This record gives sequence, structure tokens and C-alpha cells, in this order.
Amino acid sequence: MADMNQNTAATHPLATGGVGKLLLKFAIPSIISMLVGALYNIVDQIFIGQGVGMLGNAGTNVAFPLVLICMSVSLMLGVGGASNFNLELGRGNKETAARTIANAITFSAMFGLLICLSVRLLLEPLLLAFGATEEVLPYARSYTSITSLGIPFIVMTVCGGHLIRADGSPKYSMACNLVGAILNVALDPIFIFGFDMGIAGAAWATSISQFVGWLFVAGYMRRCKSVKLRGSYFIPSAQRLISIASLGAAACFNQLAIMCVQVAMNNTLTRYGAISMYGSNIPLAAAGVITKVYMIFLSVVIGLGQGSQPIIGFNYGARNYARVRLTFYYTLSVATSLSIFAFITFQLFPREIISLFGSGSDEYYRFVERYFRIFLLMTFTNGIQPVAVTFFTSIGKAMKGLFISLTRQILFLLPLIMIFPRFWGVDGIVYAGPVADLAAAVLAFFFIIREIRDINGLEKLEALRRDDAA
Repeated sequence: MADMNQNTAATHPLATGGVGKLLLKFAIPSIISMLVGALYNIVDQIFIGQGVGMLGNAGTNVAFPLVLICMSVSLMLGVGGASNFNLELGRGNKETAARTIANAITFSAMFGLLICLSVRLLLEPLLLAFGATEEVLPYARSYTSITSLGIPFIVMTVCGGHLIRADGSPKYSMACNLVGAILNVALDPIFIFGFDMGIAGAAWATSISQFVGWLFVAGYMRRCKSVKLRGSYFIPSAQRLISIASLGAAACFNQLAIMCVQVAMNNTLTRYGAISMYGSNIPLAAAGVITKVYMIFLSVVIGLGQGSQPIIGFNYGARNYARVRLTFYYTLSVATSLSIFAFITFQLFPREIISLFGSGSDEYYRFVERYFRIFLLMTFTNGIQPVAVTFFTSIGKAMKGLFISLTRQILFLLPLIMIFPRFWGVDGIVYAGPVADLAAAVLAFFFIIREIRDINGLEKLEALRRDDAA
């Protein structure tokens, strides 16, 4: 039976198709899906910046940690579920794969509802903890009280998108996310300017769009390609959750780490900005703009890495190590090229990018341009870490992926944004960015080199096994 399963795996498109074409097939929808997740908040911020102003932008920045919490849960269940699903398919275990995908959907609904209820019960204390000032709090409260209604739907949509892509339907996965983003772009100006709803209009546009995206995911789950989902498979299993969470932990904790850094940064900017020439609100609003722009770039790189996940996961499960290694090299080379392009763009056109998010005072532009160029100075190295995280998750080495995912945010950036301002004030936060980026890239590169050596060893052992069998 095991030989039959291996023979079936050997003829699967993920085992036989051209690596470049497969990566393109899976990565583009994945990138668009990741961008859509980031664009929900970014599009709101652009229209809010134009229609409400700097305090509105600061309000969405304060609310952004909640977006990251939702993304962390979505990625834990989506990436973890997809990784388990592809590994089990590669091994020929179709029923286990089906139970995995069904449980991932069940838990995404449960966790989404739990987050929604928690936010609505603890709304104002959360926003104050996230760095809201007295002037910014009303905007953040108005925005978040409405967007919290869409939390269950965005969690299920993002999670479902990963599962649908792992099932071999990357274009449909892209459509699930894209339809919501397009609707959000259309509704934002109508609600904000047409109905004169201000920041509340942007929030309603986001929640409605997230609900529509979820309808597309729900429709697909009735007709999966690779497996048949039975009703009993959706009954929550603690064992299945542990299995999913173990491989999704790296993606989850990476988002939680970003959230922790965001909260710490908001509070540090408010504290040290208040004793600088800029005041507390300018750094808070500026950091929000830069974080959203950086998330666009990061979404592309993470999406690229996640596009490689089905190929790497399936072939590792099938013991086809040459394709695992080749897929990783393809992915890393493209990610590095994108990082270099982003670095050049950020250094040459900071004001043009900033202007998309509304106008501000001369002091605002001076601070945000300087912040932009220095904080993102090492962007050209930022492709290494996300690709490495996905690589380790895809081959079932969750703890390595988890550790690497936490290096930039928790191991390096978080301590630096707490220490550097003590010496350089608000500028210390600016200097912390490139130092953390470089350190995280070097460490990830070290882990990659060691793992590639191990894979080379596994490849030699597999060749000997096949020779003996022949």
C-alpha cells in the first residue's frame, strides 16, 4: 500500500511540473491574497487620510494591532492546515488530509467569533493599550467598533484562501480575497464622501467586503478538488488542532510579534514624540503610514514564500529532495530581487508614497521622510527571513520556522525600540529598524545553510534506498 501511495505521489503535478511554472501558478494568487489582507486596512487609511486627516490615520494605526491578531490566527490555521494537508497528500493519506482541511475551517470560525466578542467587550482598554492618545481615541473607537463585526469573516476568508490554494485552486483562492478588496475600494469613497460617514464609513466598507469574501470561501468548501469533505470531518478535534497549530505556529507568531512591536512602537512614539519638536501625534500617524507601506512589500514576499509551500511540502513528503531544494532556490532568488526593488523605491520616492495617505504639516513631512529612508534602509535583506520561515514550516520543522519568525520582531527589534530611544529619543526608533533587519537576515541565512546540508544528506540516503530496492 505504501508503494502504491508513493507511485501515485510520483505522478502528481506537484512532483512532475516545471518548478518555475508551478511557483508562478501558486505564488501569484498567494501574493494577491496576502496583498488583499494588507490592503483592507491600507485602502481605508488612504481614503481616511484624504477625507478625515492625520488624526484619522493615527486612529487606524492604533487599530492595526487587531488586524495583526486576526491575521495571526488566520495564518496559524491556514498555513498550518495547508502544510499538513499537502504533506498528507504527498504521503497518500487522503482521509487525514480531508479531516485536516475541515477542522481548519471549523477552528477559524470558532477563533474568529472569540476575537470578535473579546474586542467588543474590551474595546476602549485595548485601544488605550495600543497607544491611543486623547485626540486619537474617538477615531480609533469609531473605526474599531464597526470593523470588529467583520473579524469572524476575515479570519475564515484568509484561512480558507490558504486551504483552497493547497487543494490546487490558486486562482479561486485569489478570487476569494480579490472580490472583497475590490468591493472595499468601491465602497470606501461612497460611504466616506458620498454618505459623509467619515471614518465609520470606511469601517462599514471593510466589514461588508470581508463578509462577501467569506461567501466565496464557503461556496468552494462544498466541492474541494483533491478530497471529499464529509460533515463528520468538521467536528473539532483537539489532536487535529495541535497538528495544524504546530505547523502554523511560525506564521502565527510572526504576526503576533509584529503586533507586539507595533504596540510597543506606538507607545514609545507617543512618549518620546511628546518631548520632541514633533509632538506625539505626528510620529504616531507617520509610523502608521510607514507600517502600512512596509506591509505591502512584506505581503508580496510572504505570499511568494507561501506560494512555494504546496510544492515544497508535497515533494518533501514524497522524498523528492531535489525538487524541494530547487523550489527553495527559485523562491529565494525572486524574493531577493523584489527586496532590492522595494529598497530602491523606498529610498527614492518617500514623499510621493506618503502623499497618497493625505497631507500634513511641514514638520510631518520632514519626520516621515527621514523615518521612511532610515527605518527601511535594510529592506534589500528582508526577503530572506519570510522565505526561510515558510520553507521550514513546509518541511514539517515547525520549531525552526517559529524561531526564525520571531528573530526580527521579538529577538532584535522589540528590545532595540525600547533601548535606543533612551539615548537618541524618538530617532532611536528609526535606527532600530535597519539594525534588526540585518541581524535577522544573517541568522536566517545561517539556518538555511545548515538545513540545505541536511537535505543533501537525506537525498543521498534516498538514492541508496532506491538502489537497494532495485
